[in-house]
Amino acid sequence: MHRPPAMFIADSLGLDFLNSVATPVDTPVDWLDDGDGLIDWLAQAGLVPTDELDALTARAKPGELDKVADEARALREWFRAFVRKRAGRSLAADALRELGPLNGLLARDEAFSRIELRHDDGNHGLTLRMTRRWRSAESLLLPVGEALAKLVCEEDFADVKACEGHNCTMLFTDHTRRRARRWCAMAICGNRAKQAAHRSRLKSKQ
Repeated sequence: MHRPPAMFIADSLGLDFLNSVATPVDTPVDWLDDGDGLIDWLAQAGLVPTDELDALTARAKPGELDKVADEARALREWFRAFVRKRAGRSLAADALRELGPLNGLLARDEAFSRIELRHDDGNHGLTLRMTRRWRSAESLLLPVGEALAKLVCEEDFADVKACEGHNCTMLFTDHTRRRARRWCAMAICGNRAKQAAHRSRLKSKQ
């Protein structure tokens, strides 16, 4: 199935995961609608190393990745309900009661630190990096869970907004100086709103 490139416009990978189903140009797209879609989205998000994705794909049993994609969509819709309920105001301590499913996912992780060579900026020293054991196809959900947890713990939910575009379902964190962001992307919903406003002005002059 042909899919357009995934959209990463939320300024938060956790919200980008929720935006993995959207209607960017009139036609709904679900980037996680099957196992191949999930693999492609994780690769584009940079959440799983390419060699690990290749290895997991090669050893997956028939239908196994599709099943994980089903779980990913269920996780996405559960977390969307949590975000929509609490967006626009800072999280209070009582939010923890609703996060049991996410803590359950995080508890399955087998993450560990490892000393590796550093290759950035021509500096070839040593660095400590977090990695994990990718034992099964289900482990593909672990970095997603981590991204959702970072959204909950590191972002102010008062800055989480829904795009004001007509029929747009995209969410984003507003990090602009005056917290004035209104659109998922100016090139999509922002331009549509401008064109609609222009047509409205022309009509009012007639």
